[in-house]
Amino acid sequence: MQAEWEERLTAEALSALQGTPGAPAVSASPGELEMAFSACRRITFAHSRTFFFASALLPAQKRRAVRALYAFCRSTDDIVDARGADAAERMRRWRAAAASPVPPPDQPVLLAWAHVRTQHGIPDSLPAKLIESVSRDLHQTRYSAFDDLVDYCYGVASTVGLMSMKIIGFRGEEAVPYALKLGIAMQLTNILRDVAQDYAMGRIYLPQDELSAHGVDETQLAQGVVNEDWRRFMRFQIDRARRLYAEAWPGIPMLSPDGQFAIAAASELYAGILGQIERQGYDVFSRRAQVPQLAKACRLPGIYLRLLRARNNARSQA
Repeated sequence: MQAEWEERLTAEALSALQGTPGAPAVSASPGELEMAFSACRRITFAHSRTFFFASALLPAQKRRAVRALYAFCRSTDDIVDARGADAAERMRRWRAAAASPVPPPDQPVLLAWAHVRTQHGIPDSLPAKLIESVSRDLHQTRYSAFDDLVDYCYGVASTVGLMSMKIIGFRGEEAVPYALKLGIAMQLTNILRDVAQDYAMGRIYLPQDELSAHGVDETQLAQGVVNEDWRRFMRFQIDRARRLYAEAWPGIPMLSPDGQFAIAAASELYAGILGQIERQGYDVFSRRAQVPQLAKACRLPGIYLRLLRARNNARSQA
């Protein structure tokens, strides 16, 4: 039985995917586009080694497209994270520029992104939803319950999964609920990994009612106290994230074959951050949980074997 939030957000996602793409063909020379996509590649490498590593498993055209998507999302985030009195105005200008058929000449990320939107028929409502959701950070710094947080996760992460599906290709609408859950699982992983950094910026994404139920308060977050209350809270959160990763996995064989391994790797390697948090004794205050690059490479054969089993299961159930 689906949770209420899952039914609601699946309906929203299906509606968004049926929207009409609004980006016309971008007028740019091959050289200009190459420089724009190179800028996106550098941004992806600098800010997310896991995403960069996993996207390397895609064919060249899809690889550069998803890296342009990442760079667009990262640039949107950076406006909010920089804060300042004019953050809302900068976000308003970014929103207008991102929707413009003629990207500003000094915005290579938007040039590459406009090309991707046109090439892959990405509906306008998806990047608009992402910008709207990221903008919540300008005025909302606490989430009372998971049902409120999951809406935010959909807006900032599941929309990215839906746009990635448009780039990679997928079998049909039945893939949508799986992409929705994978996006939420990955965003929850971000939240658990980045508790200290988010608190330093005045934000707590952890559901307030669940913190209270486990005996954790903001003073403990401020002081970085790791006690049994905190560990119980983190185990609860990690269990939920892992459950969402597991429920999302059967959707990977519904993607185009040349994109399945990349998404499987992204899912498994991101989920690996949860294991690293556990190995650190749930201490996300003194150091940031990361999976070493060599460990990522060593996990690829096992991920591929799991993907093969998922494909066989999908075929046997067809």
